Amino acid sequence: MFERTNRREFLECTSAGVIAATALRGARASGAASANGKLVVGLIGCGGRGTHDAGLFKNLTNVEVAYVCDVDESRREAAAKSLGIGSSRSVHDLRRVLDDKAVDAVIVTTPDHWHSPASILACDAGKHVYVEKPISHNIREGRLLVEASARNNTLVQHGTQCRSTGMMIEAVALLRDGIIGDVKVAKCWNIQRRGSIGRGQDTDPPKGLDYDSWIGPAPMIPYRTNRVHNRWTWWYHFGAGDMGNDGVHDLDYTRWGLGVDTHPSRVSANGGKFQFDDDQEFPDTQQVTFEYPGDGNVGSQRLLIYEQRLWSTNYPHNCDSGAEFYGSKGQMFLSRRGKIEVQSERNTPVKLDVTPGGQDDGAHVANFCAAIRGDARLNADALTGHLSTSLCHLGNIATRLGRSLAFDPQTEQVADDDEANALVHRDYRDHWGTPRGV
Repeated sequence: MFERTNRREFLECTSAGVIAATALRGARASGAASANGKLVVGLIGCGGRGTHDAGLFKNLTNVEVAYVCDVDESRREAAAKSLGIGSSRSVHDLRRVLDDKAVDAVIVTTPDHWHSPASILACDAGKHVYVEKPISHNIREGRLLVEASARNNTLVQHGTQCRSTGMMIEAVALLRDGIIGDVKVAKCWNIQRRGSIGRGQDTDPPKGLDYDSWIGPAPMIPYRTNRVHNRWTWWYHFGAGDMGNDGVHDLDYTRWGLGVDTHPSRVSANGGKFQFDDDQEFPDTQQVTFEYPGDGNVGSQRLLIYEQRLWSTNYPHNCDSGAEFYGSKGQMFLSRRGKIEVQSERNTPVKLDVTPGGQDDGAHVANFCAAIRGDARLNADALTGHLSTSLCHLGNIATRLGRSLAFDPQTEQVADDDEANALVHRDYRDHWGTPRGV
């Protein structure tokens, strides 16, 4: 699990540049664009992030954004206008997009509870998927998406864009090459000042929003004024808290740098709502520790620590999102805000030949399109997204229940804890969008 790779080998395997088609994991899906042909893409979910991502696709050569799809009429119309898409391809039902054989791929930027169901449906329709973070609403969904991608020979790129960011790739290559020795412990943080969502009211949905379809496969609950559009993140029913909303980026590149490619075996957490007296259900304060035992022998263990404070503007290295890697011969600070520092033993600064640079969303989209054409290896495939997103789910479960979890990476179950295992999956209603297996 912790095999050392030198920097050159790592960069050859990980960079967003062109790689031989034989390196691609899996061939193209049936009907996918040829290496030189136009790539046709549909957008599912037309909020701010969706139109941002679709714009990145549209800016690439030989890529057409052909559809916008949203259950909110005003958002759908705004996205269609922004992206220059005619009314015939501005649709309410995602099945319209999936039924079009000309569509090669879809962008899934819905609320979290739709991420995996919509992506699984797309895979089963033979479409490649670019799905925003977090890849799933719960651990079981993430596994089902990994299986759907493999079953249908379709590519799934998870929206943890640091995987395609040049500075981050170089930094992880340095860690692999031993710049700070054996990396045994890593700590990341998500520290920022969020606002209260207040107290909402249950009301009828606003005109133009198909609330039944917005709920989709989740059990029906009433429309609430502070639960739809930008607020669903904070509710158990629809989101994954800020650990899944923003912290997943930092957890992902920290897990990457730590060099672990499985689930943790033990999770412990403390925290809760320390600041906001409002309706949000997820914690604003968390301290979570993930233990990776490796093969159990001395030297193979790894520890990953996550800190979250959503009421502060005081953070390490003057950086709201970041990670520190602790090795046997030094320490690295790394942030997706475009910062990197390395110290050797006795805190001696190390001069680096790395160009600082922030999170590169465009490179991540370009990598996905190149992978579909067979010219690159995906930088953040479904399994990568599942392993990183599961850290958010496990951390939230441990915090919610107030106890440690003994997690089996193979069965993806918590040992001797029925209450925790009930949160590893969820109940679904009989909705047309419920995919196979959930």
